[in-house]
Amino acid sequence: MTARFLPLLALLLLAACGEGTRFQPGTGADPSLARRTITPADAASQSPEALYAAGMEELRNNRFQRAVDLFDAVEREHPYSTWATNARLMSAYTDYYRNRYTEAIGALDRFIQLHPAHRDIAYAYYLRALAQYEQINDAQRDQQQTIIAMNALQEVVNRFPDTAYARDARLKMDLARDHLAGREMHVGRFYQRQGLLHAAIGRFRRVVEEYQTTNHVPEALHRLTEIYIALGLTEEARRTAAVLGHNYPGSTWYQDSYALLVAGAQPATIDRPGFFTRALNWLF
Repeated sequence: MTARFLPLLALLLLAACGEGTRFQPGTGADPSLARRTITPADAASQSPEALYAAGMEELRNNRFQRAVDLFDAVEREHPYSTWATNARLMSAYTDYYRNRYTEAIGALDRFIQLHPAHRDIAYAYYLRALAQYEQINDAQRDQQQTIIAMNALQEVVNRFPDTAYARDARLKMDLARDHLAGREMHVGRFYQRQGLLHAAIGRFRRVVEEYQTTNHVPEALHRLTEIYIALGLTEEARRTAAVLGHNYPGSTWYQDSYALLVAGAQPATIDRPGFFTRALNWLF
């Protein structure tokens, strides 16, 4: 839920006004309008401003379906008003906030297509990327959704590089990249346990070569050292352990690798984190 606080605060500051969607005192929807009880059934007799204000009030009170209905009513009854444009974005945000990501993405795609020059187009791209990001599966499952999310986040960075949206997108891309590396590690460990050592090498080497900035690299280097020793490739094991020691000299994974290669050396004594702990570390 934490990931949604930033978009909510951002959009509450996007209160609709006659010339755009940035909040300016005195130009947004009249707050008194939100105190009137308005339902979608009343839409035909209401102004777009009143419908929009009512939708915002329903959203603040977590009545999400009523909010969506009211925002949709703005677009249906007053399709050429500025309020209709703002309502499209708010309807998409409401769907995102209530975890209806497919609906949110569809609405945002339409918004982007219809309003490519809108002053909040960067936010629309960002929110669409968040809706993809929220659907990332855990590291033990297929990671196609992670790739889709990373592509959407990269589009935000490419199109709007100097914005706060791009900065947050870069952070989430780093987390998603760590997630992909975690998937490779999971598969590599499975192959190693099954004795499929060459297949395991491919997975661990991919982590080292393609995900160099993730926190999985030290373990990947250690697993490679283990496998090379098991295959009798002592020199390859020494070189891999040397890379591990040079880049991560204080790592417990290096201590474990060193113990495999040097007689009398002791492996690290701390317990390795299990899957649940690694999952919590990834999330937080």
